[in-house]
Amino acid sequence: MAAQGFLLIAGFLLVLFILSRPLGTVLARMINDTPLPGLAGVERGIWRLLGVRPQEMGWCQYLVALLLLNIFGLIVLFALLMFQGVLPLNPQNLPGLSWHLALNTAVSFVANTNWQSYAGETTMSYLSQMAGLTVQNFLSAATGIAVIFALTRAFARQSVTTLGNAWVDLTRITLWVLLPLALIIALFFIQQGVLQNVLPYQPFTSLEGVKQLLPMGPVASQEAIKMLGTNGGGFFNANSSHPFENPTALTNFVQMLAIFLIPAALCFAFGDAVGDRRQGRTLLWAMSIIFVVAVAVVMWAETQGNPHLMALGADSNINMEGKESRFGILASSLFAVVTTAASCGAVNAMHDSFTALGGMVPLWLMQIGEVVFGGVGSGLYGMLLFVLLAVFIAGLMIGRTPEYLGKKIDVREMKMTALAILVTPALVLLGTALAMMTDAGRSGMLNPGTHGFSEVLYAVSSAANNNGSAFAGLSANTPFWNCLLAFCMFFGRFAVIVPVMAIAGSLVNKKIQPTSIGTLPTHGALFVGLLIGTVLLVGALTFIPALALGPVAEHLSLF
Repeated sequence: MAAQGFLLIAGFLLVLFILSRPLGTVLARMINDTPLPGLAGVERGIWRLLGVRPQEMGWCQYLVALLLLNIFGLIVLFALLMFQGVLPLNPQNLPGLSWHLALNTAVSFVANTNWQSYAGETTMSYLSQMAGLTVQNFLSAATGIAVIFALTRAFARQSVTTLGNAWVDLTRITLWVLLPLALIIALFFIQQGVLQNVLPYQPFTSLEGVKQLLPMGPVASQEAIKMLGTNGGGFFNANSSHPFENPTALTNFVQMLAIFLIPAALCFAFGDAVGDRRQGRTLLWAMSIIFVVAVAVVMWAETQGNPHLMALGADSNINMEGKESRFGILASSLFAVVTTAASCGAVNAMHDSFTALGGMVPLWLMQIGEVVFGGVGSGLYGMLLFVLLAVFIAGLMIGRTPEYLGKKIDVREMKMTALAILVTPALVLLGTALAMMTDAGRSGMLNPGTHGFSEVLYAVSSAANNNGSAFAGLSANTPFWNCLLAFCMFFGRFAVIVPVMAIAGSLVNKKIQPTSIGTLPTHGALFVGLLIGTVLLVGALTFIPALALGPVAEHLSLF
């Protein structure tokens, strides 16, 4: 089984890198504000049609444009979910959502989290799924990519005040990257058996003679962008373990590739855009090393399982609980790491049923900020925050001014970096503490003891880091939990984007120096090690204090 696991990981990364390299070239052209071949005239027509003036923006204008788009999308989606009961494309006559569930869901999809406190097939109309959730899957992904476009330009440019045009970037990302790739993936899913229709649910009689309804819906179109945009919100409650969303081993492999495709391509694009491909490869190496170690640990833990089962007379101690037999241990373990290393949250197995060590790794991957490939855009700008921190530490060690790509890292950049890095640990720890201190928070716990605490910690970590997966065992569809998680999701997304854009605005004005310790041309391996060490160090800011919260809460009789 070890050989099978090695081949699965190696094959996955090989295909990923082969596909992401040409996509990285396309993204680099967009970062450099170069229209794709044959599309310059089409774009000029689009700008005139939309009334967009393609003049470049400063960082404040760029940030305001992104925030206005997302706030407007949140309001529209909230209204759509509240009034879906009187809107068309609702063959099952599903009612509108409660205000707190509509708020939670709207924030969730706008923030690229896709936390779901509901079962999709019994809650959402087709109109809500298509015009509400799927649209936000595109826009939230485009927002994350646009932010990394701006930050990359800040490193590549010098002595200017502009970072591009937000509306131009969002339009290009949506029309020339997300839509074509999502269409290709959706057609492949349909060929493999994923549903794509707007029919009413179909009645049927099971072999046992029980009359049931077979759910229908436009699944493939939402499934494609759900994975490609690292969104993760499933059309069905069972998410990617449902055979109508993920029917075969091949669709399972393609879904994992889709999650990592754009994040990996952005690393290549970063190297191309700043004029030094070694930088992109360095980031990719750091991500890949952490990823491979994480996958190996989860695979080992799940294949070892629980040795007590053998003592009780079981035929095997391999942990198949909560996993689909058509995927098995290894593919389920790989999927769990992929979806939590990226800010996706889609699942093809029940993470709550993983072993203690197997469940700890996905939790930790979220708590380090999901920078191991990460979400589309958010993973790379999150990793670049760690890069700035790493070169700052390196500068202190050798006694010179920290620099990266020739740009000096001053007090302003480090303040913004520290703020961006500390946002999510603060949300996780304070949110978990608030939930454990209140009756409304504890009332949602279905499991007593320390595992119930782990489910709470996982839920808040998932929300604050914009993942969306869950340990389950927590009744989160209550006013308290919907509002708490909505708060964590909103600020976990935008309270990081604001300082990142401030860093971009500060760096773009600086001239590139002739040398840079961040480049480290002869010590690339050292820089990879320093970067990984920084990620591990910052991850401890959440993980170690969170572990301490459990015994404290139990001592105070909060369980």
